[in-house]
Amino acid sequence: NHEISTVLQRQHHRVRYSESVEIGSVIFSLSGVAFILADTQDLLMTGEEQFFKRIQKFINIHRNSFLVLSAALHGPEEWNVMFRIQTRFLGSNLRIIPVHNTAETVKLMLTIAKITSKPQADDIRYKMAITKAHIIENSPVWKMLQE
Repeated sequence: NHEISTVLQRQHHRVRYSESVEIGSVIFSLSGVAFILADTQDLLMTGEEQFFKRIQKFINIHRNSFLVLSAALHGPEEWNVMFRIQTRFLGSNLRIIPVHNTAETVKLMLTIAKITSKPQADDIRYKMAITKAHIIENSPVWKMLQE
């Protein structure tokens, strides 16, 4: 978690760290995205119920929430943990993303924060609408239906 904070600060990203919300949470204020960082091995050692309470508190506060689950190797035990988390929080606004290292974690967080920021999201919606219109306009089925 400290490594991730250091990398984000070096790159001059505007993020908030909130120990009062939950330990290990990183919030990108401009895009409204919140991440809670967890290590699979720590989770296996501390117990799931305590961890599940942390996640529940986190998702109650943040609408757009991601659990970044880190493990050097995602083997059967790690996938089983992920499955139990998914089962427990099925239907909630929590998205779970497995990562392997700090660089991958930072890249993923920045990508999600960027595409969910208002100007970028509006641009993506606009491009999708234009693409959809283009596909419909050039569709042979659409032309046949018009005749």
